[in-house]
Amino acid sequence: MPSQSKVCFFFETRGFSLENRSILKTQIESLFKKEDKKLDSLNYVFCTDKRLLEINRQYLQHDYYTDIITFDLSAGPGTIGEIYISVDRVRENARTLGVSFKAEIHRVIFHGALHLCGYSDKKKSEQGLMREREDYWLSRYFTK
Repeated sequence: MPSQSKVCFFFETRGFSLENRSILKTQIESLFKKEDKKLDSLNYVFCTDKRLLEINRQYLQHDYYTDIITFDLSAGPGTIGEIYISVDRVRENARTLGVSFKAEIHRVIFHGALHLCGYSDKKKSEQGLMREREDYWLSRYFTK
């Protein structure tokens, strides 16, 4: 009997789904292994701009749109996380950046996992490393 994935995807947004979910779940689990982090469970929730704005206001006291909010719910050595992603914002960002929606949604998915592994992007000096790690995981995922 195959082991159950520690990564789950939930879709609050109609008309959106992810292809190759089992491969993506395996890749996310590999990311945690490579970063030497124990993963207990990780839930991704794909939602609307409106829903993510509500979460941003309620939990972070930020009054602006964002593409992702990552919550580290870990209490022990294993990582437990929830990642909320605005499909609307990712779609808009992809258009603005001139990249495909598929590439941008995957970049954001890996971005959230990297946050849970300890990477930050608050300072300019940290942003380069975060982008480098995102690119690394995107290249591994898209060559599978």
